[in-house]
Amino acid sequence: MVAVTTHTAQPPSRLTPSFIAMCLFVIALLLTVIQYVGLLPTLLYRLPEAWIPPFAAWLDVAFNFVRYDLALEKVTRWFAEGPLQFMLDTTANILYGKRRWPNFEQVPWSAVAAVAAVLGYSLGGWRLAVLAGATFIWTALIGQWKIAMETMSVLFVAAPLAFCLGLGLGILAWKFSWVDRAIKPILSVLQTLPFFTYLLPAVIFFKVGPTAGAVATIIYAIPPMVLMTTLGLKKVPPEIVEAGKMSGCTRWQMLRHVYVPSARTEILVGVNQVIMLCLAMVVLTAFIGMPGLGAKLLAMMGSFKLGRSFEIGVTIVLLAVTLDRLSKAWVVKLPKHFEKDTPWWIRNKYLIIGLGAFVSFTVLGQFVEWFAEIGRRQSFSQGKEIDTAIKSFLAIDAIQNTTMAIRYVLNVWILNPFRDFLLSIPTVAFIMLVVAGALALGGKRSGIYAAVFFSLVALTGWWDRSVITLYSVISAVILAVAIGLPIGILAARSKAWSERVLLICDTAQTFPSFIYLIPAIMLFGITATSVVMSILIFAMVPLVRYTIEGLRNVPPEMTEAADMSGATRMQKLWNVQLPLALPTMAVGFNQAIMFAFFMVIIAAFIGTQDLGQELQKTLAGTNMGKNFVLGICVSLMALTFDMAIMTWAETKKRALGL
Repeated sequence: MVAVTTHTAQPPSRLTPSFIAMCLFVIALLLTVIQYVGLLPTLLYRLPEAWIPPFAAWLDVAFNFVRYDLALEKVTRWFAEGPLQFMLDTTANILYGKRRWPNFEQVPWSAVAAVAAVLGYSLGGWRLAVLAGATFIWTALIGQWKIAMETMSVLFVAAPLAFCLGLGLGILAWKFSWVDRAIKPILSVLQTLPFFTYLLPAVIFFKVGPTAGAVATIIYAIPPMVLMTTLGLKKVPPEIVEAGKMSGCTRWQMLRHVYVPSARTEILVGVNQVIMLCLAMVVLTAFIGMPGLGAKLLAMMGSFKLGRSFEIGVTIVLLAVTLDRLSKAWVVKLPKHFEKDTPWWIRNKYLIIGLGAFVSFTVLGQFVEWFAEIGRRQSFSQGKEIDTAIKSFLAIDAIQNTTMAIRYVLNVWILNPFRDFLLSIPTVAFIMLVVAGALALGGKRSGIYAAVFFSLVALTGWWDRSVITLYSVISAVILAVAIGLPIGILAARSKAWSERVLLICDTAQTFPSFIYLIPAIMLFGITATSVVMSILIFAMVPLVRYTIEGLRNVPPEMTEAADMSGATRMQKLWNVQLPLALPTMAVGFNQAIMFAFFMVIIAAFIGTQDLGQELQKTLAGTNMGKNFVLGICVSLMALTFDMAIMTWAETKKRALGL
């Protein structure tokens, strides 16, 4: 007789992330209701001050130990006043004739414009040549050459140093796994830290002005270079590596002649990102005494001279677009190979043409002053006229009534009630809601990180300011979704419209963040509506871009199957295209949130009551502990959303087989 053993099927665990998320949501709702009726204990509404650790004081002790006891400040000040100052003085002398050693003469604006046009033609043809040449011609004719070159002189130092440091760290991270594991969390934090957190340490260790601005810019621009270098080197095909080894290459030769050339595209993409981040940051360092376009724009916006602000904004945008297009053209342009006996002047014809143009216009500038320098009195600036036109336009009754109506509805009916509602939620309940969302999207790991990160924010003592920051971000992103998704969906229907809208998105992504404050202030003044609107414009770009890319990349066989089954256009959109495009759209949604966290700190210039305003105040002193704590609060909130959304997107991609 054979004994038959039976196994009782174990019921599936009910403690799934979705179930835990639902429980946390219900508990948070109950705690909020209890708070509204006045029965919730005070310690559950907000942490008592006695429970809040003095993180800022502890960090100040650590910073002072590094600064004074380890004498790091002496080393950094030597570097700032020695090698770094020499490099900045050299580029400044060349570009705008700063009278310091080594006392070079200023390069004529016409020579710079000519060389830029030749460079543009060599990389991308006549259109890029016109863009590059016209950008520098505009800058000179509008009377902004000196301040533009003040900005560019720092950029020409910061970008190469950021590239070299990022390339070196990227190679180390690729070569040694422990370096990769060690720097990845640091890079994640650096990419989410608000820019004010970079500025105060730079000022303290490298003194106010261009040196501090250059250092802050370099550190800010390094992370993408490290990540793209590591990615490119890891993607080198094994057969190329084997060919290099079989040819007898040493380790250095393998790196120089095999790995780096094979990773050329990714490395040059990193160069593009470094250049754009450097330009964005070098404008923002106006807050710590950096002269140039950023300082002038800050001064003009502070005095509400919108016409002059508009002209400076156009210059910044043109420079950003030109540098972006030149670096992207460099990425896609393949190296050109010549036959062995090709003459050197054919191999280097664009270099020769560029040198000839430079010498010709430099000589011409010695005889015709206009080709060497255009002063403010000789410029074609129309700042006052534009200012008058803008104010006349804004004074039109219809425009005033419309902007006032939008401002009233948003402030009184939406933004202020939403802010007050978020502030009324007990701290414990708020953390539970965030954890519930992270669990539902990213699973247990994302939920644990959300609980730890937001608990740390609560323990810093800056909870209310953090909630106000979050309110601005959420409000702007919701509005961006409401406006951006329909635009992306409509544009994705046509290839021609997709290309047009993506071109607009590409251009808008090159705008330095300061630019987005101008239309918001012009239309809505210094109000909460301006803050949300400036964030909205900045955050809408990735939403539109990734919506179009997600919908356009839906496999054609899926849409054909929907057509054959008789689905209408709306049914095909809702049941086929959007579900398949959602993982890509989630990346855009995540970037919109990251952009919003960045922009909300910039919007502190308008006047807010959030972490950005407190961060801006720290620049007036030496309280590095408080500065770092505030920056970490922003970083932790941004990382929480980033981890949850990106985990969901990756899980969804795997489930769909994408």
